[in-house]
Amino acid sequence: MFEVGFSELLLIMGLALLVLGPEKLPKVVSQIGRWMGRARAMARQFREQLEDETAEIHRQRSAPPPEPSPTSPPASTNEIQSDTPPNEPRT
Repeated sequence: MFEVGFSELLLIMGLALLVLGPEKLPKVVSQIGRWMGRARAMARQFREQLEDETAEIHRQRSAPPPEPSPTSPPASTNEIQSDTPPNEPRT
């Protein structure tokens, strides 16, 4: 994408020293370092979360379908379920 070489970093640090002065420069550099650390931590956490989600999706796709439980009889589509017993006439 874009690369910053050593000479560019030296130029930026020199300009920062001139603009901010020697008293404020260490505080600003420290604050920038903290911001970069937080940004890296957030990026790492986001990447790990995406990797976990994709792994879960792959596990779900590769897992065999669940088998029906042997305790419940299979439902028949031909049977009509009603509240009346089979011996009583329907009204």
